[in-house]
Amino acid sequence: MELKRTLAVPARIVPLAFLAAITTGTLLLMLPIAHVSGVVDPIAAAFTAVSATCVTGLIVVDTPTYWTTFGQVVIMLLIQVGGFGIMTLATLLTLLVSGRLPLASSLVAQAETHTLALGDVATVLRRVLISVAAAEGFIAVLLTIRFRTVYDEHLSTALWHGIFHAISAFNNAGFALYSDNMVGFVSDPWIILPICTAIIAGGIGFPVFFELRTRWRHPSSWTAHTRLTVVGYTTLLIVGVLTFVAFEWNNPGTLGPLGLDGKIIGSVAGGVFPRTAGFNSIDYGQIRPETLVINLVLMFVGGGSAGTAGGVKVTTFFLLAFVILAEMRGEEQVRIGSRAIAPRAQRQALSVALLGAGVVGTATIALVMVTSQPLERVVFETVSAFGTVGLSMNLTPELSTPARLVVMAVMFCGRVGTITVASALAFSSSRRMYHLPEEHPIVG
Repeated sequence: MELKRTLAVPARIVPLAFLAAITTGTLLLMLPIAHVSGVVDPIAAAFTAVSATCVTGLIVVDTPTYWTTFGQVVIMLLIQVGGFGIMTLATLLTLLVSGRLPLASSLVAQAETHTLALGDVATVLRRVLISVAAAEGFIAVLLTIRFRTVYDEHLSTALWHGIFHAISAFNNAGFALYSDNMVGFVSDPWIILPICTAIIAGGIGFPVFFELRTRWRHPSSWTAHTRLTVVGYTTLLIVGVLTFVAFEWNNPGTLGPLGLDGKIIGSVAGGVFPRTAGFNSIDYGQIRPETLVINLVLMFVGGGSAGTAGGVKVTTFFLLAFVILAEMRGEEQVRIGSRAIAPRAQRQALSVALLGAGVVGTATIALVMVTSQPLERVVFETVSAFGTVGLSMNLTPELSTPARLVVMAVMFCGRVGTITVASALAFSSSRRMYHLPEEHPIVG
């Protein structure tokens, strides 16, 4: 019992840690040196701090013109803390649940035991830190060279822009130091593709990343978690790109005016950015209704577990798909490859998905009550906030203060709530020494 209480502590610490980071960020952004005019709107500061710490990317003020370099540095640090901090915590929680800390074996949450070898925690943290630094550094170098050589930015400016956007991309934050976000680079593969690569690398999750590093040549030895993540992430990525091509290719408000290269690059970005990244290289206020629906699904699902992505997670979504498939086949066990999935994991996936839908539904009703905006814009904004995506149909800056507070709460729940709920469910294991009589209510 004492061990169980000890393992449950991180789940309670997560919201408090995020609140502390948000409060600190808000106070720093309220300093006169953080704002170009020297006067900062407290709600704008708080909203920006929540969005940055929760690596969302929704903004109520223009980042490059409203905030000074000091303010932008604060935002970047909040992004790094929100992304790296939650990644580290999520990875450790995964290891705590599985009880199998040696990275050579498996870094997935299998809930087989509840033992913890503390000697390996430092190794995990060190590898995560090295991976983050290497990925962000590599992307920063590529972007800096491009900004300097092609866009003729001063070396210091190009370096700053390269570092900021690399950190923002790897942490799936979506903040940009250009007023039009990435719209000005829609046809530039040397800007868009490195950013997409960073988004995927950060969003796939470190347990999967570490396992693939040693087992990528032997898919048959992959754990169920890695299979779900890799296959699911790839499937949704392909679906996102192809549907964006199909629906936006001739749309005069998005890809229509671009050449062939621009349309292809824009379509790749259109499939990657909704995966909780938040960057936009086209005006999402002009997308077709079909694209909007696809993006709602992609944003709600999100990326991989124990990474920088938000949403209910790919593993949750595809695990439920396998549950449905097993039920349709009349099979008692849910199987992925040669492995059966424990009923407990199935219940956890269902709980996370339903709670996520509940948050989105409640927040949508709240926003409809305090705004006069069309329902489709409100729903898009709500799902984007919950999935910590940051895409917007140009609605966020128009929101009233009560509406902004609602969106802030949704961003917080979307980033902190999913990992807290998942870890709380994992640590709430209890065994009853008896079984109650079963009943079968009519379903459907």
